[in-house]
Amino acid sequence: MAHHGACETFDVVVVGGGPAGATAAADLAASGHRVLLLDKAGRIKPCGGAIPPRLIRDFAIPDSLLVARIRSARMVAPSARHVDMPVGDGFVGMVDREHFDPYLRERAALAGADLRDGLFERITRDHAGLATVHYRQGKAGEARQVQTRLVIGADGATSAVGRAEIPGHARMRQVFAYHEIVRRPEGPQHDGARCDVYYQGRLSPDFYAWIFPHGETVSIGTGSARKGFSLRRAIRDLRAGTGLEACETIRREGAPLPLKPLRRWDNGRDVLLAGDAAGVVAPASGEGIYYAMLGGRLAAEAAGAFLVAGDARALAGARKKFMRLHGRVFWILGMMQWVWYRSDGLRERFVAICKDKDVQQLTWDAYMNKELVRAKPAAHARIFFKDLAHLFRWVSP
Repeated sequence: MAHHGACETFDVVVVGGGPAGATAAADLAASGHRVLLLDKAGRIKPCGGAIPPRLIRDFAIPDSLLVARIRSARMVAPSARHVDMPVGDGFVGMVDREHFDPYLRERAALAGADLRDGLFERITRDHAGLATVHYRQGKAGEARQVQTRLVIGADGATSAVGRAEIPGHARMRQVFAYHEIVRRPEGPQHDGARCDVYYQGRLSPDFYAWIFPHGETVSIGTGSARKGFSLRRAIRDLRAGTGLEACETIRREGAPLPLKPLRRWDNGRDVLLAGDAAGVVAPASGEGIYYAMLGGRLAAEAAGAFLVAGDARALAGARKKFMRLHGRVFWILGMMQWVWYRSDGLRERFVAICKDKDVQQLTWDAYMNKELVRAKPAAHARIFFKDLAHLFRWVSP
């Protein structure tokens, strides 16, 4: 390609090959654009790994990638009381990011994207209408560069692309997540079809801890935005308290998760963000894979419109459409996190509310299919007033 000193040129360079970047690259390549997907090899993200039926459907995820099928969630209160929430019809899929992400990258390559192991360094601009992306290739770190009409930054919460190109990115609020993947214990006390979620201040002062089954392994994790809170100690305590301390630890991973979608996902010129880089992890639930993949798809749509028309205003379409679809859910979840995760007393109440059949039904409807079910206004109203009653009984002197 690089004969006569000419620089390779792409329509789009996607930086980061997680679910968002791989999806954007696959969609763009499938629609005939020249795409380079740059991914830093060997990085696995800490993640509970839950994917709802809506994702499996919309993104055609094969059964072979599902390491478990979840049929209920157990909410555990600070007092150790718990509420089980059966999924009802269907199941929540579990994937292991160690296999899920490479599958998505491979799928992008099969669609025609050029997949390379590379570490993004910077963007320079000295050609009209083209950005030059500088990156280091592979282990030896040989410096390379390519030209492109558009860069999609899908390189995580601490996105190097975002920090360099999008005003305000460096101030993005974050939770730090940490998990340990352990070998599944033998014995009946471990239910391979149930996710356990711990709302206990000692395991996370402002988020939650989890034990999610992954077939042969289990993900045990927690998250917090509080400086100085020891995530490792919390996981040690959680493992000790649940009989998982003797299980072999296979790997440990930590990473920042964003707390709220950024105000801007593009620089008005030639850069667009997707996934964690754009801040799309759901508050309160911490769910990210579905939103990342949808964000990647919407980034690809906006990029397609931009490439055809050459109008940078098209790039803002990704965020507009995302917020139209999910802004309300994110706002509600943000309020929930702000209200219920502040103290163990409130967490105790929150878990108690989960006993409510209306709450369970609505939670699963919204989670499984990613839409607030408008058809049930009476249930919404009932929950709203029950929620308020709980809160005020707790908050009033």
